[in-house]
Amino acid sequence: MALTTRANRTLGVLAVTIAGASVVACGSRHMADTAAAAPATAPTVATASASPSVPTSPASSPSASSGSTASPATPSPAHTAATPAPAPPAASSGRTATAPTAAAPARPTHHRAAAPARPATPPAPHRTASGTPAHAPAAGGVDQSIQHGTDTGGKSVALTFDDGPDPTWTPKVLQVLAAHHAKATFCEIGPNAAAHPDLVKQITAAGHRLCDHSVHHDEAQSGKSATYNRHEIVDAQEDIARAAGPGDRLWYYRAPGGDFSPAIRAIAAGHGLRPLGWTVDSEDWRRPGVDSILENVNTELKPGGIILMHDGGGDRSQTVQALGTLLDRLDAAGYTYTFPGR
Repeated sequence: MALTTRANRTLGVLAVTIAGASVVACGSRHMADTAAAAPATAPTVATASASPSVPTSPASSPSASSGSTASPATPSPAHTAATPAPAPPAASSGRTATAPTAAAPARPTHHRAAAPARPATPPAPHRTASGTPAHAPAAGGVDQSIQHGTDTGGKSVALTFDDGPDPTWTPKVLQVLAAHHAKATFCEIGPNAAAHPDLVKQITAAGHRLCDHSVHHDEAQSGKSATYNRHEIVDAQEDIARAAGPGDRLWYYRAPGGDFSPAIRAIAAGHGLRPLGWTVDSEDWRRPGVDSILENVNTELKPGGIILMHDGGGDRSQTVQALGTLLDRLDAAGYTYTFPGR
């Protein structure tokens, strides 16, 4: 009986020991399985480093020593029209930054600003109360002063003929010039050129030059308005240019009677026409006789001079006759024929 009881106790202790060991082993294996199955979590410091860096002390930002906050990072080229991030609080003062009262200027992007559009028409020049341009234009570098000399100087002469073209007298003048291989400048009335484009083309084909001599031959032109003067000059220029055809040009403007004003000279030069005067008035328009015409030229002519004659405006038979004799004398005196200077 006693032996049986002792054996039972021994077996109970052994069972308890084996059960405890099983529990310990099971718990260790559960902890290992749990640790292996649990996902790895990022450390807290790694999460903090993923956010934008903000300076927290003067030593960490060069701008903190001047009292200004660090500028936000410049956006990438693909970043356009982004809303600027709010400025961080000043780290050195410890005070909360207050919002500025005025909106900060837009941050520049990497796109080049468009150039300002040009006006459809150029602005009109400033004018005085009288209508005269305050700053007279000079297109193409044309001088506004009145030309009184030849383009070559020396012993040269520039022949000029006004008031044509005329179907009777202009061809005769051209014949005399051609016989002497002389060149001349023809100062034409706009409507006359429009009525006789064949004569204008003959003039340019022979190597002579064209000059604008107004629309109406108004010798009181300088007392008229700027609008009137522009009409007289520009409309005649268009008439003559149209009659001459493409490729030919006008070189000068001669005011009727020499009635120039600063405004008239400015308009002419602004349209590429040099104001043209003269140094010798043959007075052939008076029809004083051939001898008087020749005497007038002989008295006034000097080397480099510009002679005024006419191929239109009335009977120019005296002019044609005097021209032949004049060119004979000029040839004998050694003059060369050229054009007024520009």
